[in-house]
Amino acid sequence: MHDKLQKLLEESIQLELNLAKLYTLFNDFFSDDEDFWWDLAMEEQGHAALFKEEKKQPQQKEFFPKNLLATDLQSLIDTNVKITGLIAACTATPPSRSEAFKTAYALEMAAGESHFQQFLDSPTNSFSANIFKQLNQEDRDHATRIQQYMQKNHIE
Repeated sequence: MHDKLQKLLEESIQLELNLAKLYTLFNDFFSDDEDFWWDLAMEEQGHAALFKEEKKQPQQKEFFPKNLLATDLQSLIDTNVKITGLIAACTATPPSRSEAFKTAYALEMAAGESHFQQFLDSPTNSFSANIFKQLNQEDRDHATRIQQYMQKNHIE
């Protein structure tokens, strides 16, 4: 696998795992919203699992969907550093319910996550892209789901 693609894939996997860990913390902190946070955490783990499987493929370059990953490696690294810091901060002092939702929304709009959503919304142009989209059919648009949940539950 091309070195840059490998690094992008590794940072993307870490991004998904970091988000899953943060959402699991939110699940533990907010019993009223635990099902919502649990679903998001499991979906993020599922995204990471798909990326991990892609790493195992013998000919990734030929089959890897070209627009699947964000191309800005530094942005992915920065987002991962930010999430790791948030996990540590939240572990020390849990955020308010509103802060948790606002944080999750902002993270879902960050480089790797918003790019993943753009990929899911783009026209399918390859067999491998179609497989990724089918596997993620139910795990779509976390940012919109967070906003809708906030509105429905009167979270500022």
